[in-house]
Amino acid sequence: MTQRFHTSRRALAAAAATAALTLALAACGSNSGSGPANGPTMTGMDRPSPSASAGAMESMPGMGTASTGNGLAAAKDGYEMTSTATTVPAGRATAYRFAIAGPDGRPVTRFAVDQTKRMHFYAIRSDLTGFQHLHPTMAGDGTWTAPLAGLRPGAWRMFASFTPDSGAGKGEGLVLSRTVKVPGMAMTSSLPKASGTATVDGYTVTVKGDPMAGMAHQLTATVTRDGRPVTDLQPYLDTYAHLTAFHQGDLAFAHLHPETEVDGDHGGPAALTFHAEFARSGNWRLFLQFQTGGRLHTASLTLPVG
Repeated sequence: MTQRFHTSRRALAAAAATAALTLALAACGSNSGSGPANGPTMTGMDRPSPSASAGAMESMPGMGTASTGNGLAAAKDGYEMTSTATTVPAGRATAYRFAIAGPDGRPVTRFAVDQTKRMHFYAIRSDLTGFQHLHPTMAGDGTWTAPLAGLRPGAWRMFASFTPDSGAGKGEGLVLSRTVKVPGMAMTSSLPKASGTATVDGYTVTVKGDPMAGMAHQLTATVTRDGRPVTDLQPYLDTYAHLTAFHQGDLAFAHLHPETEVDGDHGGPAALTFHAEFARSGNWRLFLQFQTGGRLHTASLTLPVG
């Protein structure tokens, strides 16, 4: 009886050791390059691509994160924003040149029109105190030229917002970006405290809404002067006001789509509405642009997102 008991224990121990060895060998095989076809493999999220690795080396907020959405990458869905410019001179107008390479590696030359333009280009300083919204021109070879006004020294991110009109990404809106450095003594500034109101050129802009990260919300903007609603807003990019936002900290991009339709060559409804989706919580710097008397105005304010 005692002998059978010890024999049984030895058999169980041997079986357990065999099972453990089998599992260990299976695990080693599944993690090797020659593992079974149906075993665990590294996905694109696990294995950084060359573009992602290059982007992570750039010295701008957010480039150390894995985010490839919200404009914080030079490449996405097979498309890549390419440029040889890594620095831009300070304080003087400069032509910034770039191209969009498609999944086939060749420059894209066909773009859909979005808000009257085939390319929207934004230059934003790392502390969100510098902003330019431009509409570059494209040469026949697919090279775009953005006419930058003088930039202050510091780190800047260049965003390209576009929609391919051919190829695998036809009809898909994309935002890509690259960074440049502007030589000189870079003095950073703190953002003004969160406020739903800003003034520019004698106009008062008020933005209302309680946006939450990751959810669609509606923002409402009004433009007044001397306490009275402005009624002589002129269409700008097929709308009465254009709104763009960048996240404080990593400069994530949010293009807030206007919902108010243009009616005639001038107007000024009491409220201009925007479809807003913010990827993350925190403070976002909003830039609202509108036009009166042929002059473009840009109001900036800080909006908290829960």
